Amino acid sequence: MSSEILVSKPMRDASTLARPQFDVPAGACDSHVHVFGPAARYPRVAQPHYTLPDGNLPQLESALGALGVERFVIVQPSFYGTDNNCMLDALDQAGPRARGVAMVDDGTGLDELQAMHARGVRALRLDLFLRSGLPTAQLHRFIEQSIERTRPLGWHVQFYTPGWVVRDLIPALPDLASDFVIDHMGYMLESDGLTRADFDRLLRAVHDGKGWFKLSGPYRLAKDGNYARLRPLAQAIVAAVPDRVIWGSDWPHIPEGGRDTGELLNLLGDWIPDAAARSKVLADNPARLFGFEAVP
Repeated sequence: MSSEILVSKPMRDASTLARPQFDVPAGACDSHVHVFGPAARYPRVAQPHYTLPDGNLPQLESALGALGVERFVIVQPSFYGTDNNCMLDALDQAGPRARGVAMVDDGTGLDELQAMHARGVRALRLDLFLRSGLPTAQLHRFIEQSIERTRPLGWHVQFYTPGWVVRDLIPALPDLASDFVIDHMGYMLESDGLTRADFDRLLRAVHDGKGWFKLSGPYRLAKDGNYARLRPLAQAIVAAVPDRVIWGSDWPHIPEGGRDTGELLNLLGDWIPDAAARSKVLADNPARLFGFEAVP
């Protein structure tokens, strides 16, 4: 990961977002958002990768409300490291329409995890960017230890991982003992030497195990904005594991706060033209994975 400090730009007003070009299903969920709070209240890590983003809970609620997305999952950002207080406070305010994904250190015990569970956390985010220099066997042990410590809670693990680390972990993925989520469609950047053959191997490993894919961060994969070239990957994912795919906007789109979240949602109309399949990705699948109550 680059050592350059990115400057976060102001958030786009919700009134300017593109509106959905398809019927958004009841209970639709944005399964990957981040929330930030005042610097005086929530301390950042010593060396963040970006400046404090313009992205608080009311802004998030306005953006998703404009798009008809009723639920969301707050993912702990690297900006706060393993201090989950901003995310937990946001969960308290948002109530049952929100869930959380935490990052913790090795000293976090079961009592603290149970307290997080009571406030809506349902997964651990494993930052393998930080550990990308470790041997693959050591990364595998870290993943298995994370699964074991959350087993009593029924949580899953979520990989925040460069694509080349995912590639190296492929042989171990089918045997993982819990659900696991691959962020950003695998994050297999061609600039990092990843190929379609690597992606297809990952697809098989996820299918054969308990893996899930998250359709998120398209601008991190197609840096030129040519999202059409991601269509074959998205459609291959949905065809392979239709009941284990979720969608996330990656709001507030660090560092580009002016990015159009509505445009990102509308990619699903192109990638998943079948309404029933799209409803699974937006509503049914995240409800099952994160334990949301059934929509009346």
